[in-house]
Amino acid sequence: MIHEIDLSTVSPAAHPEEMDEIRRFLAAHDLDLDTTLEVVVTARHYGTLLGCAGLTGDVVKCVAVAEEMQGHDLLPRLMLEVSFLALDRGHPHLFLYTSPRNETAFRACGFHPIVTVPDQVLMMENTPRGVHAYAEELRSYRRERERVGAVVLNANPFTLGHRHLLTRAASECDYLHVFVVGEDSSAFPFAQRLALVREGVSEMDLRDRIHVHPGTRYVVSKATFPTYFIKDRGIVDLVATAVDLLVFRQHIAPSLGVTHRYVGTEPFCTVTRQYNADMHYWLERRDLPAPPIEVVEIPRLERGGAAISATEVRRRLAAGDLDGLRPLVPRPTWQLLTSSPASARALAPSPTSGGA
Repeated sequence: MIHEIDLSTVSPAAHPEEMDEIRRFLAAHDLDLDTTLEVVVTARHYGTLLGCAGLTGDVVKCVAVAEEMQGHDLLPRLMLEVSFLALDRGHPHLFLYTSPRNETAFRACGFHPIVTVPDQVLMMENTPRGVHAYAEELRSYRRERERVGAVVLNANPFTLGHRHLLTRAASECDYLHVFVVGEDSSAFPFAQRLALVREGVSEMDLRDRIHVHPGTRYVVSKATFPTYFIKDRGIVDLVATAVDLLVFRQHIAPSLGVTHRYVGTEPFCTVTRQYNADMHYWLERRDLPAPPIEVVEIPRLERGGAAISATEVRRRLAAGDLDGLRPLVPRPTWQLLTSSPASARALAPSPTSGGA
């Protein structure tokens, strides 16, 4: 029967009726249809849908195989077809998020574990070298010091609040590693955010003890974290945060010798406050294989009784309030935002888009 199965490609926008069938097929396997899918590979036997696998960028999603076809090599065929499709689209390196109970099945398809959140999610990639090669690359930036700090920033855009956090962290550490989230799901594109952070750091007194790293796919963003296999929507953010923090603790921090992770306090936003609490839980607990990392919360810098935030900068930019914007940003950010009236209007995103 396996030799009589036809594999075909479905474009969600062009084939709504077929996508409805795929939705029902996934639901029968206790999965949701991810609305961000760009393409789906289906497996049919004389018209009967027996399996599917979707793709969004470099992430494989919505993989399911009919029960009667499990153990008959249909899953490897689907995953191989998706891999070829991704390669044609410029994505040779693929990621997969799935339930930990599926590890053996996806290992047989050439995927390898990165981290596991027990009973919740397993992050995998289609190479045995990916995260380990990244960790080896990071080791070239390692500094053997007693206290080595790390900060992860979205910097959307880079503000005086961010600079305050880096200044405090650098003053308390012998060396500081700064990571800029690499995914382009923010109001300001990654290349722009990275440049602003690097220019901002170059003007700091302690710049010689700071290294700014471009973010990679191993700095996991909630904006692109797939949720189609998690039925309890109340834990989605918690699971995404856990994946991000476990990748950092198990792979990134040991390569750089990081002993402390710095973050700004959050008195107002419950989501960010929960992230800080999760950071303490996943980085400081001592029952995990990697060394614990102490989390240090730095009080937010304030102006006029309010904490400086990237959200407020975007709000003032969108409103054209340049006078109110100037006290909130360092020179490089100010120059970018005011390089010309036309560029300021072009850079004025929705104030709610893209995070801190």
